[in-house]
Formats: sequence, structure tokens, C-alpha cells
Amino acid sequence: MRPNSKLIKSTLTGALGGLIFGFDIAVISGIIDSVVRLYGLSDYNKGLTVAVGPIGTVLGCLAAGVIGQRLGSRTGLRYAAALYVLAGLGTALAVSWPMLLAARIFSGMGLGVASVLGPVYITELSPALWRGRLVGTFQINVVGGILIGYTSNYLVRLAHLGAMEWRVMVAVAVTPALLFLILLFRIPGSPRWSASRNQIDEALAVLRQMGAPDPKAELAEIQSALQSEHATAHEPVFQWKYRYPLFLAITIGAFNQLAGINAIFYYMHTIFAAAGFSQLSGDLQAVVIGATNFIFTLVGMSVIDHFGRKSLLIVGAIGTTICLSGVAWVFMTNGHQAALLGLLVVYIAFFALSQGAVIWVYIGEVFPTSVRSKGQGIGSASHWITLTIISLAFPVLVHKFSAGAPFVFFAAMTMVQLVVVLFTYPETKGQTLEALQRRLVRAE
Repeated sequence: MRPNSKLIKSTLTGALGGLIFGFDIAVISGIIDSVVRLYGLSDYNKGLTVAVGPIGTVLGCLAAGVIGQRLGSRTGLRYAAALYVLAGLGTALAVSWPMLLAARIFSGMGLGVASVLGPVYITELSPALWRGRLVGTFQINVVGGILIGYTSNYLVRLAHLGAMEWRVMVAVAVTPALLFLILLFRIPGSPRWSASRNQIDEALAVLRQMGAPDPKAELAEIQSALQSEHATAHEPVFQWKYRYPLFLAITIGAFNQLAGINAIFYYMHTIFAAAGFSQLSGDLQAVVIGATNFIFTLVGMSVIDHFGRKSLLIVGAIGTTICLSGVAWVFMTNGHQAALLGLLVVYIAFFALSQGAVIWVYIGEVFPTSVRSKGQGIGSASHWITLTIISLAFPVLVHKFSAGAPFVFFAAMTMVQLVVVLFTYPETKGQTLEALQRRLVRAE
């Protein structure tokens, strides 16, 4: 059975939050040097300008669980999209550095809610056979947004708009957010959230719309799982029985950023400038890396339900460790700068088909329905808290030590990730959410 048109439409709409997420990453990478020059920022304030968005995202992630439980993932996504549109316009029109920081915090909050509830929404719509690939469309949209954003930055740079250049880059990012907001009024709610609120007829109708093979049997399984957990809209996620899902979500969220992926995306121009490349050349290099990221995320999504989540994480950890060690070597020896682009491209390929393809799928799978939004929020918060710390530290470490110092750290962290995944992570492919609940939730 293949996904029907309604399931595909709903999935692609829910995943558009990922495109905004990716576009925003590319935009801050493109504007940060202009903002630093405009406001005369120090290395610390440069890091703060980048990190303030992730700080807002952490707040959004933590709030998203409550929003998802009370309003449902679809309604929560509507609020997130509206907030990002307003904050994006505020960033583009900012007349001072504090105003820009405030707008970026609110942009981050919208992204935080979307990064939690987008995968939750898709997870709760998808049949087990297709869940990995469908939830993976969120990550495909993230990397697609990064590629589109880098390309947009390059084209805007070619227009030679002077002082308005960075503001135009930000304003362009508002367009997909507006589209996202409009489309969210044309998709159904989550059947699992409806069932948790005893809206049985609505849940059954959505399961039928999504092409469930046996809607009544699936609804019965959902209700049974909810009853067995005594699920309510207010059940806390920080309970002893959820210790294993919490460990998995927190560690995979942290390892995703400890591999250095967003530090590389955010500070792309700083990294290439340290190796002697010009700003426009750096923009072109960024497009190449963005394209690699997109292509290999598609590869990862195409094989995630065949090879499984754990296998991809293991292969990716080995490959990224080798490549990050190579990047550190380039900077530490001040030689072979021509190898930098190749090393980063191969690194991106390994990351995209492993961590990039797996993270949002995995976090959405390991929690039961009663706390899935909250659990997704915890995993996303771990991801964004780690990113915030790294974003603040990266320019300071480069200035104080060398451009290679952060990459030594990233390589060491991917080695740690390999060990942890190898010995503690379960495989989740091909199992229903309810079967995973019985396996991973430990009441004793």
C-alpha cells in the first residue's frame, strides 16, 4: 500500500515548518557578517546574535509540548507560523541591535514550536510501514530550506543592494512562512490527538482519509494504548517509566549538534574566510554544501525504513569522525586548504544520510501518544540548547585558539556518539507506535 494523496498533502504541509527552519539557518549565515559590521559587534556579541535565535527555539520547544497536548499539533503549527511571519518582518525592519535580537528570539520561538509539532503531526498520521520516510520529509524540508536559503543569499548578493542587502535576505524568508500558514488551514487534525480527547468519530474519519488499511482496528489499538497509560492531556513526561525514551531523545538531540552541523552552517563564511576564500566564493561553496546536504538526505530517507535507524547512525558516526578530523588537520597545519571543501562535502553526505535523516523520526517514535508532544519537545530542546552553547562558543574559540579547535572537539564527540549508539540504542523500524510503547516504556 502506498500513501494516498491526502496523506501526502498533509505530510508535506506539516513538513513545511522544516523548510522555514532550514531557510532561517541559511539566512543568519548570510547576514551575520553584515550585522557585525553595522553594529560593530565583538566576537562574543557575534556569537550572541547567532545564538539568540536558538535560545528562542529552546523556549518554543519547551512550550510546544503543552501547546500540542492542549490544542493539538495542527493548531499549534498555525500559531508557530504566524509568530514566525511577524518576527521575520520585525528582523528585516530592525532599527537597532537590541530590536534585531528581540525579533530573532520570537523567530526562534516559532521555529521551536514547528520543529516539535511538525514531526509529531506527521508521526501520528503515518502508518508504520511508511512512517520513517514520511516523517523524514520534515528533515528533507530542512535541508531543502538550507539549499534554497543559500541560493537566495547568493542571488541577493549578486544584486549589489548595499546596506539593504541583509534586510532583503531576511524578508525573502518570510514568503515560505506565509505559504505554510495558509496551507495549515487545509489539513485535518491528528487522529491520535482526537482519540486522546475522546473525539472518536473525528479520529476514525481522519484514519480513513489517510488510507489506513483497517481504520477501526487501528483506532482500537490507539484507544487501548491510551487507556493502558491512563493518558490525559496533562500527564508529565518526566516520570521514571519514561527514563529510556527520555535518554534516547536527549542524547540524539545533543549528538546531532555536537557533531558540529549547525555551527558549520551558521559560520560557513567564517570557516571559508579562515581558509582564504572570498565572501562571494564562500556563498558558492555554501550552495555546493547545501546541495550535497539535500541530495544525501534524500538518500537517507529512501533507505531509512530498509536499513533502519541504528545502522544509519553507526555508519554516519564513523564517516563524520574521519571527515571532521581531516578538517581539524587542515586548519592545525595551515596547509592543504584546497581539501577543505571536499572534506566538508563528504562530512555533510555522511551526516545527512545518518543523523540528519534519523533524528526527528527517532524522537517521534520512542514516546507514547500521551506524552509524545512533550517528549518531542524535550528532545528538540536538547538539540537547541546544545546548538545555543556551540553557537556562542564557536567564534570565541576560533579567535582565542584557531579555526581547527572546534573541529577537534566535534570529531571527539562523534566518536562518543558511535559508542553510545552501538551499545544503547534500539532499532525502531517497521514497528507500530503502540508496539514501541510496550517495548520502551519501563514501569518497574
